[in-house]
Amino acid sequence: MTTPIRIALIGAGGNTRSKHIPKFQAIDGVELVGVVNRSRTSSQAVADEFEIPGIYDRWEDAVSDPNVDAVCIGTWPYMHCPVTVGALEAGKHVLCEARMAMNAAEAHRMLDAASAKPELTKQLVPSPFMLGPDAALYSAIREGMLGEIVAVDVSVRSGGFAEFDSPMSWRQDREFSGLNVMGMGIFYEALMRWVAPARTVQATGKTVVASRPAAGGGRDPVDVLDHVEVNGELMNGATYRLTCSAVTGFGPGNAAWIYGTDGTVKVDFAAKKILLGRKGEDSMTDITPPPDTWVGWRVEEEFVAAIRGEEEVRLTTFEDGVRYMEFTQAVEDSRLQGVRIELPTI
Repeated sequence: MTTPIRIALIGAGGNTRSKHIPKFQAIDGVELVGVVNRSRTSSQAVADEFEIPGIYDRWEDAVSDPNVDAVCIGTWPYMHCPVTVGALEAGKHVLCEARMAMNAAEAHRMLDAASAKPELTKQLVPSPFMLGPDAALYSAIREGMLGEIVAVDVSVRSGGFAEFDSPMSWRQDREFSGLNVMGMGIFYEALMRWVAPARTVQATGKTVVASRPAAGGGRDPVDVLDHVEVNGELMNGATYRLTCSAVTGFGPGNAAWIYGTDGTVKVDFAAKKILLGRKGEDSMTDITPPPDTWVGWRVEEEFVAAIRGEEEVRLTTFEDGVRYMEFTQAVEDSRLQGVRIELPTI
């Protein structure tokens, strides 16, 4: 018999509405019992749209509801730590949106709370980049097609030329995003998955668009980077370079190059293609598996299966989340101090 699982939604942004809600509703025995968003009006709108029976006025009401088994946290990063810790202390399983926390200290608090509740399932929404076709990338690396990994070069563009008059989003507001910079942490998580975590971090960066139009007139200051360059060594001895920018018009697109002694892989994020070129060959070959073989997004399925004891969380654990928040923290510390940072191990 399928174990029933009752889930409350805390925060209902775009990813929650497009992914989590319909995916959960498609799983047998899963019931979405209530939602709390930034206002009662928006909570009710989501409940009406998706036929969710209840709403809450506060997130604390959701985590303390005895009729709730698990929570899905879809808020901006500023709420991830308090809601996660509160939910775990209340005995609820937790699925938390990516960008685990505001900083490394919060991420460690979340991990400590998770470790204190080993009977509960804890999962972070994984980096979505190449979730489907990356089996070919794993094979190329693990089967030794590249030989020894020498270097990794990742380029991430989240915009073209600097836009000085576009409105501020939560991603550009440190009060809501913390130390998270554009898609840096999410792409770094993918890099960890494919190759290895970083051992060292040396970072530079700047905020080109230093203010944006305020809702009530005038301009609000921006203190989140819109261009950052990071380099260092990975745990496997390879070097890496990661560039994230929202202000480099006509710059390189979203791609990763993994260079080995015997071969090179190019991961094209936009086209969802994986190209392999080996020593002695004249060109690179497309090794992307057919789309109908991709496993792809199964976050909600994995979360529910882990609660039911049918599988373990693989993408993404709280330990992995702490690793990418340690990286995010190190980027900030290195940039401000002008020094190379040695990353801790957990």
